[in-house]
Amino acid sequence: MMRLSEPAPAKLNLALHVRGKLPDGRHALETLFAFCTDGDIVHAEPADTLSLQISGPFAEGLEVEGNLVLRAAEALRGQTADTRGAALFLDKRLPVASGIGGGSADAAATLRLLTRMWRLDPARASEVAPDLGADVPACLLSMTARGEGAGDRLALITDPLISGRPVLLVNPMHGLSTASVFGAWDGIDRGPLEKWQQGRNDLQPAAVSLEPEIREVLDWLEGREGAELVRMSGSGTTCFALFATEEQSAAAAGQCPSKWWHMASLLR
Repeated sequence: MMRLSEPAPAKLNLALHVRGKLPDGRHALETLFAFCTDGDIVHAEPADTLSLQISGPFAEGLEVEGNLVLRAAEALRGQTADTRGAALFLDKRLPVASGIGGGSADAAATLRLLTRMWRLDPARASEVAPDLGADVPACLLSMTARGEGAGDRLALITDPLISGRPVLLVNPMHGLSTASVFGAWDGIDRGPLEKWQQGRNDLQPAAVSLEPEIREVLDWLEGREGAELVRMSGSGTTCFALFATEEQSAAAAGQCPSKWWHMASLLR
């Protein structure tokens, strides 16, 4: 039986500026998306119906019903005139509710995967992606991009300071809901995103107020030799550090406290 596989790279917000509210009630953002070379993996095999099995280190507690992988498959199939199916398998390697786009990346990987399997026009995936979540269009590209609007209005970016950059992700093993973090945001517009290195994550103070261990993770990363940029990603709780060399990133990974999840990777 033919099995196809598609990576679902971890998403990072190298900077995330919250500028206010949009007319539809969502938050107006300016962000720079970057993607790691590692993340979850989605597999698919031909089948008469749609189904999903979830495995991997972070599979526990994830429900099949309503999962973004199945929702993405159903939405894409709704763009076709037939009822093709697929047996889907999600290898969940990234922490849940951690600000690195796990669910969105899984949905995007499913769209890419089934576009190949069902031999569809890739434009169909782009049409359904925005309805699955604000980060899904960026994850569908999985390329460095500036996001505006709710984060779904994208412009691709080429930056030699990003591509191939060693990065260490650390998560304190406590998740936060995006809604709760936005709810704790102080509502102050601190200005536009210009250079990402000089930017900020406007949700970081709100997330720290809800989960103080994030501050501990950030302080630990800032103390690693060679750490050149340390921030929280998205609405948390994953934090990251960019390094000049893979050796520095690997050395920091080896020092990470066992109570925290970590992943050394490279930016795509």
